[in-house]
Amino acid sequence: MAERKPHGMSFGSWVDRQIAAAEARGDFEDLPGAGKPLPPPTGRDAATDWALRRARDGDVEVSSFLPPSLALPREIQDLPKKLAAVRSEQRVREIVEDLNARIREAHRRPQEGPPLRAWPLDVDETVEQWRASRA
Repeated sequence: MAERKPHGMSFGSWVDRQIAAAEARGDFEDLPGAGKPLPPPTGRDAATDWALRRARDGDVEVSSFLPPSLALPREIQDLPKKLAAVRSEQRVREIVEDLNARIREAHRRPQEGPPLRAWPLDVDETVEQWRASRA
């Protein structure tokens, strides 16, 4: 049975002590692959490789890998181009309201990555800009 962490000792110190004891016993000697470099990623052995393959294949939107504080401003920046293909005002409102809901949700959650500096858009103002771009 594994030794229990003594009360008052940090996990880091306790783990370091366990590793030092295993080294002293020789538990790390003659392991397979000892002294050899780590093999390069094969694309089959890590979640990161899987995600990168999916992004390269176009199965996943690359911005989905970004924290909300980076993905949402990028979406706001690309919004005029996205709205240019929209035909109805109602659909423009739905898209902007959905984006605003995700911005509000990101502000409510603990921040991942840099701070989120984007704020909800004015739906009516965005619709006016959309109308002006169609004229």
